[in-house]
Amino acid sequence: MNRLYAPWRTQYAQDSDAPTKQASAHGADCVFCIALAAQNDDHYYVLKRYKHNAILLNTFPYNAGHLLIIPYAHVAALEALTAEIRAETMEIINEATILLQKALNPDGFNIGINLGKAAGGSIPSHIHTHLLPRWTGDTSFLPLLSNTKPISIDLQQLFKQLQSMLHASP
Repeated sequence: MNRLYAPWRTQYAQDSDAPTKQASAHGADCVFCIALAAQNDDHYYVLKRYKHNAILLNTFPYNAGHLLIIPYAHVAALEALTAEIRAETMEIINEATILLQKALNPDGFNIGINLGKAAGGSIPSHIHTHLLPRWTGDTSFLPLLSNTKPISIDLQQLFKQLQSMLHASP
């Protein structure tokens, strides 16, 4: 086994007062808005930018290849997005699902949007979609007993692979 730790999640998980976890957080405090405004795609793992959204590799993944589709608009709810932005989001989900199928060959996917803090929204002030590859048997006792989720893929290596695949496709 290559790695069996996720220490980078500790501070984030324990900081319940972080501004981005508050439903009222503004764009200046939002990690997504900061990452997208920085124009430093390699640093923030921005795989591709579209007209209204960007696709990022999640740096706090639940599984290898966990992607986030994030609109540039800092809004908390689906109805606050235009129909054009929602449609583009769905097209990106489709493109990213095909990409991950080719790159990682998962057995399935979880695709979801957590609306509001009570729904599990880690950043409820900025709507985003999770695209999570799943493999048969990818759950174990470790998260329950030791609060540890094994991620057996290097983020930087996967980022470069997915980025080149996305930019090579029409």
